[in-house]
Amino acid sequence: MISEVMDKNVVTIPATLASGHGIKPGSRLDWQETAQPDTFTVKLLPDYAALAASLLGAGRQHLRPGADPQAELAREREDAERQVSL
Repeated sequence: MISEVMDKNVVTIPATLASGHGIKPGSRLDWQETAQPDTFTVKLLPDYAALAASLLGAGRQHLRPGADPQAELAREREDAERQVSL
């Protein structure tokens, strides 16, 4: 597939590639030179929402059974506020 470089180095990604790989406005591409002249690679970087979703619950396997870290944090904050008000 061939793309043309437009003003300000804007390149249009062929629609079949864009739709097939989930490339949309705001997607980030990592361009890297190779050892071969006139050749480079392009890597699609995950968007921030996908990164955040992939981290959701990532540490749960390290919790002890029945642990509730959010409730523990809330209790710690309440205790700290009580200490400050004394």
